[in-house]
Amino acid sequence: MSVSTSEIGVGLPALPRLTTTVPKEYVHRASLAEVFLTGCTAQDDGLRFSLTGQWPRAHTFFNSADGSSHDPLQAAETFRQAGMFVTHAEHEVPLGHHFVLWSLSCHTDLEQLRITSRPTDFDLEVTCPDAAPRGRASARRMGIGFALRRDGRPVAHGEGLYSIVTPGVYARLRGNRPEKQPSSADPVVTSDPMPPAAVGRTSPADVVLTPTRTANRWLLTPDLNHPILFDHDGDHLPGMVLMEGARQAACARLTPRALIPASTSTSFSRYVELDSPCWIDTTGVTSSSDGTATVDVVGVQDGEIVFTSTVSGPVVQG
Repeated sequence: MSVSTSEIGVGLPALPRLTTTVPKEYVHRASLAEVFLTGCTAQDDGLRFSLTGQWPRAHTFFNSADGSSHDPLQAAETFRQAGMFVTHAEHEVPLGHHFVLWSLSCHTDLEQLRITSRPTDFDLEVTCPDAAPRGRASARRMGIGFALRRDGRPVAHGEGLYSIVTPGVYARLRGNRPEKQPSSADPVVTSDPMPPAAVGRTSPADVVLTPTRTANRWLLTPDLNHPILFDHDGDHLPGMVLMEGARQAACARLTPRALIPASTSTSFSRYVELDSPCWIDTTGVTSSSDGTATVDVVGVQDGEIVFTSTVSGPVVQG
């Protein structure tokens, strides 16, 4: 007896909607394990989007030193992914277009970053107040806002500013790179990277700074094969690497104490090249009576400031 295709499944209960990650290509990640978003719903005005996501209980990079909390920079990475996802999936900007990140801030409630017996499910509200770019057109600088909640409680909020560049424009931008002008004032680098404990890390593989003979200056030396920081290909250092460098410099400035980066605000002024030294300077420290501190950080490459960052949070024993 034959059965028609229309009869298949008759009388069976409807399958529940299953949870998956969003396409990794939409967040510019190579590994599905590094995709933190699971869904998105656009609001009626087309300027607001409700996203869902999940952080794993144990992450090889975005966990606190004692493993009890999510790293605050995981929220910043989630914001980065959300901006790209909304632009591709909701604004219909094609894959292959490039994002120029001009600024990203992330302010977290450390108590809400505690890891429990289950993975951390969260809701993320994304607001795009500017008219959204659509299709293949390049965009002016676009603002975006983020508000992340866990079980209805605020966890993190922040803002970003970015531009979208077509492949052709990007090729012209990168093809016009000026020749490097080495500086005789560059400090001499010692042979070994910083000890992990001195930069708020536990694994030597996660250290991105090497000390120099100049006080409060380090060379940015990330492992270009790092599975998280360099999960996807690129021809320059990613913004998250620069933010990690700023965090580690803030810890190094305060060593033997460490700074938990509860709040970070970073501005990027140009691409940071892979083939030229990038020096990380801490330019100021402000301590508060409540046990917190703020460290100002500057990145310099070929004699020009390439990014600035402010890192704030509780100061703890390293």
